[in-house]
Amino acid sequence: MQFFGQGVRSGVLPCDVNSVYWFFTWTPSQQERNRENDPAEMKQFVLSKLGKMPEKVKAVIEKTSLDCIMSSPLTYRNPFKLLWGNISKGNACVAGDALHPMTPDVGQGGCCALEDGIVLARCLAEALMKQPIYKKSDEEEYYRIEMGLKKYAKERKWRSFDLITTSYIVGFFQQSDGKLMTFIRDTCLAKFLAGLLLKKASFDCGKLKLS
Repeated sequence: MQFFGQGVRSGVLPCDVNSVYWFFTWTPSQQERNRENDPAEMKQFVLSKLGKMPEKVKAVIEKTSLDCIMSSPLTYRNPFKLLWGNISKGNACVAGDALHPMTPDVGQGGCCALEDGIVLARCLAEALMKQPIYKKSDEEEYYRIEMGLKKYAKERKWRSFDLITTSYIVGFFQQSDGKLMTFIRDTCLAKFLAGLLLKKASFDCGKLKLS
């Protein structure tokens, strides 16, 4: 279950028959930032912001022990910096959160990292398995790795840009406050945003094995 509105978002997800994961996000004021290191104050703050949510949701948070409550800021990479920056340089590259840190609003951070691994392995394999033009040497192997990483960077740049941007926009609309924004979100964008989440998850990064 996920709930959003009035400047906050929260959700509950069962992990197994005994454990439940829940989250709560909002844009804190300076005074509220001081609560982040105090689990007791944070718990009471969250409960005070739940409004008309079902009692069973409130019960989950009330029963959560203080040592299980953690607070940390959500971060993301400006997608335009991703387009202008270098994903690879020489025989080194970045992947996973080092490449595309994003807010968790489309649930694709870990999935995207797995895609990175598949594409990276495939690009390197294609580069290293080609027949050498000259006698095989360390210089040629370095060059092949560099070309493989450049191909990986080209493949992953726009996918990463898409996910970072989409995740930020979805979170912005879900967490926005104000009557106009709430009306637009609840009447016009609810179905669109739900479909967008499914669309971003339905992505084929290709096979790992070379044909």
